[in-house]
Amino acid sequence: MWVYYGLMAAFFLSLYNLCKKWSVRENAILPVLICANGLSVVLMSPIYFASRFYPESLEGTNLFIPELLLVDHALILIKVFLMTCSWILAFSALKHMPISLVTPIRASGPFFTLLGAFFLYGERPSEYQWLGFFLIILSMIAYSYIGKKEGISFKTNKWFLAIVLATFFGACSGLYDKFLLQVQEYTAITLLWWFFTYITLFMSVVYLYNRKYTKLTNHSFQWRWSILGISTLLLFADYFYYEGLSDPEALVVLMSAIKRSQVLFTVVIGGLIFKERNLGLKILPLIGVLLGVFLILYSSKL
Repeated sequence: MWVYYGLMAAFFLSLYNLCKKWSVRENAILPVLICANGLSVVLMSPIYFASRFYPESLEGTNLFIPELLLVDHALILIKVFLMTCSWILAFSALKHMPISLVTPIRASGPFFTLLGAFFLYGERPSEYQWLGFFLIILSMIAYSYIGKKEGISFKTNKWFLAIVLATFFGACSGLYDKFLLQVQEYTAITLLWWFFTYITLFMSVVYLYNRKYTKLTNHSFQWRWSILGISTLLLFADYFYYEGLSDPEALVVLMSAIKRSQVLFTVVIGGLIFKERNLGLKILPLIGVLLGVFLILYSSKL
């Protein structure tokens, strides 16, 4: 069952990526993030307040949000830090690079997840899984040559470094999710509520600091309805992902690979919508990424 949750997460993530690209075009990044995360809090607030004041209505369901100890909040704040780094870097790269380059690089996240799962959780990849990850890495090298055709040198472009670091922090967060859901046994809805609440507050503080003490803002903020799409679609994607990862049989390396299968829809449709160049050349390494993900996902059946 956890595999199907992963596929649902991938579907909603593909739509989320398109809304994200549209929202940050010529727009201030941090306010977009703050609004999107804040809207997620607003959408979930009825569940939280019902859990506090009318607990009998939700107890025993997947929507009940229990009270947490101080140490639990501290553990969730670690995830907030990891995802703040990942999102700020990813949104910054997406603003300055084509979505058909950024998304496949993000799709290499399972490579970092595999290494972490190997050393931290003792998950042992098969020969096919290793082959899949080598395919992903080779595909990333191919994308670097395509990027040069668009004036993007991956050796010197700081936004390429930003998206690689964003992918690394995202993979660390994914590994940490397994600890929170399977070891600490937080429910998906509990983790979602406190994560979006804290990350909204944290990013607001970062934004106010930048606004007062730095000159980092290049664009004024413009409200776009796609920002609401970001918050709604990410809520659904994360909920299904967390529900799947809560299963004791779920392997974080496979869940990460399934989640990244959204790359096909995002690259092809997103490339067409935003009229990006060299879309045909990007299909071949894209197939390499998807084949790598397939080998990781279905290695046990090969």
